[in-house]
Amino acid sequence: MTTEKTYQPMNGWFPLLVTLIMIVAGPWLIISKAIALGEYGGSQNLLLMIVGIVVFALGFISIFGFMAIQPNQARVLLLFGTYKGSALESGFFWVIPFFSKKKISLRIRNFETGSTQQPEQKSAQGQVLQAKSRTAGRPSKVNDRDGNPIDISSVVVWKVVNTAEALFDVDDYEDFVAVQSEAALRNMASRHPYDSGDDEVSLRGSTDVICDQLEADIQDRLDKAGVEVIEARISHLAYSPEIAAAMLERQQAQAVVAARTKIVEGAVGMVEMALDDLSKKGIIALDDERRAAMVSNLLVVLCSDRHTQPVVNTGSLYT
Repeated sequence: MTTEKTYQPMNGWFPLLVTLIMIVAGPWLIISKAIALGEYGGSQNLLLMIVGIVVFALGFISIFGFMAIQPNQARVLLLFGTYKGSALESGFFWVIPFFSKKKISLRIRNFETGSTQQPEQKSAQGQVLQAKSRTAGRPSKVNDRDGNPIDISSVVVWKVVNTAEALFDVDDYEDFVAVQSEAALRNMASRHPYDSGDDEVSLRGSTDVICDQLEADIQDRLDKAGVEVIEARISHLAYSPEIAAAMLERQQAQAVVAARTKIVEGAVGMVEMALDDLSKKGIIALDDERRAAMVSNLLVVLCSDRHTQPVVNTGSLYT
């Protein structure tokens, strides 16, 4: 792993003044001493003319040492292939002109898994025809732990925290982030069921736990690239179209069963309370047969999914 070194460049305003003086003074010396050399001759005029050429050449070369660094950007400095450090502060600076200055962004970025990167396109003259871009993400099809095909995608928020690792330890750190995030998402989805009726962790029912696991998995894969994962969230989760209808019917059946179970539990409690109140207050005494009939009637009324029609008994108590 490449260790990041902080490089503190020289403030660029004083070197800029010196460079401008050299660029102006060099041609002035060359022209003036060339004229003097032609009129009067002399080795001193020739020497000063050579000095003017050297001064102008140094000023021209010095121009390539200036660099402006925006906030949340950095420059990785190389001298003939040797890593010298990373300039992390923003401002206007001057470094040795022979330094190779590679720009890298430290801003927070995000992308959706399943997207593809479009490379930059240039004309034969070097003009940029189409800037580098990334297409919209598409859900990835993967099997969950139970083997059900699902469509899933996530949004990953990340930033570069180690410029040396990002630039030297991986070939293309942006593509590396995209590929490894996709792989981590697929691996995480295959470890858990889409849905679970008990307290087991599931993709649909345990969103916070799943997102924390996904963020940790992606971070483990991106540590070697000098990237910090700020957040990873599931942005799309659904059964694949070929089984979506069947799974919807199953979910509806489970919901109906759960609802009816709650209704029955409440109805039993209400019947028990009614019978206890009738017994305590001595309103009516029922034998076992009549008690069972009353329980049956109350349960029918309370558990029915439609409004019941009352029947008025106009005869005696038992007819």
